[in-house]
Amino acid sequence: MKTGRILILISVLTILIAMTGILSAGATSLETSALQPYQAGSAQTYVVLYKTNAVSSNAAGVITNAGGTLVASYDKIGVVIARSDNELFGNNMMLGAKVEGVAATTNFGVQLNDEFEVVDSADVDQGAAADAWGDPLSGNQWDMVQIHVPEAHAINSGSPSVVVGDIDTGIQYTHPDLAANVDFANSVSCVGGVPNTDPAAWNDDNGHGTHTAGTIAAAANGIGIVGVAPNVKIAAIKAGNGDGYFFPEAVICSFMWAADRQIDVTNNSYYADPWLFNCRNDAEQRAIWKAEQRAIRYAMSQGVVVVAAQGNENIDLSKQNFDDTSPDYPPGNAIDREITNACVVVPVEIPGVISVTANGNLMQKSYYSSYGVGVVQAVAPGGDSRFQRTPAATRGTVYSTYPTNRYAYAQGTSMASPHAAGVAALIVSQYGDMPQGRVQAFLTSTADPQVCPENPFNPGPPFNYSAICEGGLGYNGFYGHGQVNAFKAVTHTP
Repeated sequence: MKTGRILILISVLTILIAMTGILSAGATSLETSALQPYQAGSAQTYVVLYKTNAVSSNAAGVITNAGGTLVASYDKIGVVIARSDNELFGNNMMLGAKVEGVAATTNFGVQLNDEFEVVDSADVDQGAAADAWGDPLSGNQWDMVQIHVPEAHAINSGSPSVVVGDIDTGIQYTHPDLAANVDFANSVSCVGGVPNTDPAAWNDDNGHGTHTAGTIAAAANGIGIVGVAPNVKIAAIKAGNGDGYFFPEAVICSFMWAADRQIDVTNNSYYADPWLFNCRNDAEQRAIWKAEQRAIRYAMSQGVVVVAAQGNENIDLSKQNFDDTSPDYPPGNAIDREITNACVVVPVEIPGVISVTANGNLMQKSYYSSYGVGVVQAVAPGGDSRFQRTPAATRGTVYSTYPTNRYAYAQGTSMASPHAAGVAALIVSQYGDMPQGRVQAFLTSTADPQVCPENPFNPGPPFNYSAICEGGLGYNGFYGHGQVNAFKAVTHTP
């Protein structure tokens, strides 16, 4: 009898504990009595930012109660991606005590604005380096000669154990100049915010990603061109869709993927936030900016070197500015706004990111390249088709791989950044794994310093691209610590 009574008491106690747990969970998740009824709207993707770097254990249930569906959960940074057609989903989620901010991302994207000229392999300009090095079309690679890649390859052309993640629009993985170096195991599409490893998903349907990938790691195989680090592996981390838009959920997913797979270097030739400038004093923009920042910082904490393009607006990112271009999705949605110190560009203004400006074959700032003291770390060839055409660079632009099995000339800081990412990959190949900050120190300390031009810098008529360079030979707002030098980087004394 005593045994039976004890079992009964234990059972009752278990039930009470369970009920208490249920009630507690409901009370700390959402104020259910205050939930607003369903209000039909268009389906949108949302970034949900928690107050701490952790996601609540019942996030899926909370999101369901608020009128949405869980898409992805990133517990290590306290970010959830959700989907809902309830106009009041964001308001409902903000009732949760653990939620800091909620932002819809569907109407916010940043479109690539680099200039491309696609050509057949036979219709190319054989520049001054045609007989000096590389593969059959390397005569067009004035950019590689400019940063001393041929000399670097005599020392180190990259290790197959080093992986560069190209966070971009994907890679044409069958391109004959890239196929041997594509890392299928670490490639993914993050479009939509959920990792998809099917090669059909991360194949390049835009062209931008294939171009940047070729600059980084086109193979030295007797075909076409040669990349900065032709023996490293290149992983496609697709964050941009076919129209060239990068939405926040894809960017967050991409950095978490790179971090969890301990990718050595990532190249980021895009803006990661919905606006050209993301302002922290706007609740919606702040949620997206902070979620992206957490993902980037987490990646760097896992040893990922993050290299990013400075931008193509010819503006000083260290100053207050005026923005009339954002957001650019849907088209025609831009608004005019003053940019204050509360506004930042992601990823280039996240501490620890290696930000790269662009120059041309005359070693001058490219007319379009943005700049700024305290932001830029280095400069690399991005091309300049208007003011820096030379016998070595007759079109002035950067030549690289392009779908389908073709090549293209392009210009932009998007073209500059992969040069620096390739040099970073050579540094890791030569000296082994090291903290992200140490790779940055190697890259900047071996760069060739460049002095500011006479102010105001304006490359010339008929276009007006006036800019002011601040700083000196050791560091300035146009060129940072100088132009990256692949040879010095692999012969530097640690």
